[in-house]
Amino acid sequence: MNSKIFKSKNLFKLLIFIPLIFYFGKRSYIAFDEGFYALQARWILDKGNWTIPLWWDEYVLDRTIGLQFLIAKSQYIFGRNMFSAYLPTTTAAILMLFITYKLHEEFFNKKYAIISPLLLATTYLWFDYSHLASQDIIYSCLVTIGVFSLVKIKSKDNKFYILLFGTWIGLSFMMKTFLVFVPLLSLLPYLFKKKKILFSKFFYIGLLIGFVPFLFWSLSINPYLEKNIIFYLFEKFNILSNKNTFTNPIYYYFWNIPVTYLPWSIFGIIGIIYNLFECKKNKYILAVFPLLLIAILSIFSTKTPYYTLQISSILTLNSYVGIKYLFKSERYKYILIFISSKIIPLISLSLTLIYYFFFKNMINFNSKENTFLILGLLFFGLSWSLIKHKNSFKEILITLIIGPYLLTSFLLQSGLFTDRSREIREKMEYVSSLDIVKNQPIKVDKSGIKNSRSQSKIIRISLLTPILGESLDSINHLKNSELAWSTEFKEIKNNNATYEIIYENDVLQPWKLILKK
Repeated sequence: MNSKIFKSKNLFKLLIFIPLIFYFGKRSYIAFDEGFYALQARWILDKGNWTIPLWWDEYVLDRTIGLQFLIAKSQYIFGRNMFSAYLPTTTAAILMLFITYKLHEEFFNKKYAIISPLLLATTYLWFDYSHLASQDIIYSCLVTIGVFSLVKIKSKDNKFYILLFGTWIGLSFMMKTFLVFVPLLSLLPYLFKKKKILFSKFFYIGLLIGFVPFLFWSLSINPYLEKNIIFYLFEKFNILSNKNTFTNPIYYYFWNIPVTYLPWSIFGIIGIIYNLFECKKNKYILAVFPLLLIAILSIFSTKTPYYTLQISSILTLNSYVGIKYLFKSERYKYILIFISSKIIPLISLSLTLIYYFFFKNMINFNSKENTFLILGLLFFGLSWSLIKHKNSFKEILITLIIGPYLLTSFLLQSGLFTDRSREIREKMEYVSSLDIVKNQPIKVDKSGIKNSRSQSKIIRISLLTPILGESLDSINHLKNSELAWSTEFKEIKNNNATYEIIYENDVLQPWKLILKK
């Protein structure tokens, strides 16, 4: 009987994450960065080139081929569909939730261990990027595995975890190259305590295993290059280190983290402070590590929200500590329950009404998206309004989770985080149905890629083009009876050759589908 109850509990723990992780409706890409990587993965399959990242017929040497390879391999095995393209990210997201669960057990105990991955899954930034076909969740998962393996190393006898700690470094380098040094530097205080592992042969064996993909790839690509690939990667690092379009002030993360880690950010901040001053046992990983990482990222010129995803599991564990501390404190519990059960629901209701009456018709959401968004906001507010002072900590914890859980579940199933270019997808479904398009490659006039807007559009259009042809330097290179995406349209009467617009639409502007007769 006990074993059946245990199995049913474990099954429930798995099933509870399905609405937060899986979406089986129609999908579409955003252009950057997932569309860029997905297009490179398409070229891997179309051209059979598994070595060199491409941008049409040009080499892209400022990044590795790690993610593109994973997307292409997934589509090669499971079919060339969008679910397969997102499978590497989805797998990493699930693994990251599991490691967060195990970290909770390691730092605290098995009681409420399911709460920490639920907090992570309902954190805005993590939820957003776990549904993007980009490198960031995969890289963050590897960093989390590295932290977990380090925590699990109690002595030299923990050979598997020492091996694992060495392995994640090389795999992370294949994903994000030099960014891997940020968590490594941030872990130095803790590594100093466990410096004996650096003298273990298993650490270096793991390091070698982790770098095998990068070493194999660099040896494969070098014959095509004038210099070693590492120099091209370093040039990109140098660009990011200096002033560029992603340069932000040093205080960027002081406001960005509280916003992007909603609704749990305030609890995470309280948890870090508590662990820093009140919990010597956990302070190096739970407090010192994330603070050092944020400090290093703040010094770096390029600052983006997703750089902090690598500490999202740790911040989530701090959120649990913050919730536990505040709601078990007689000093803070009353005011916190008042804010949670009165102020937050009022804000949620106000946002819902403002959106419904003032913004619903201004934003181009369909009825499904509007309905799910409004229901999510209402259920969020309703859930938190049920928090009472007389509730036990367990009841408060469950009620706190239910609101964000329902909101994020509704948002995912609405398609807002999965069908992000819905209008372009709908127009391209019509284009794909045209008889003239069927079984005919469509080329792309590269001269039309003049700015970020036209580049963004052609990435998404190309990904939805049934048969993507080669690129053209100019529309003049188009042959008779050939189709192309172009931003130009002109008639050339020489030799009776003319161009005809097959399809154009405001959504696809400035691109038009043209035919040379």
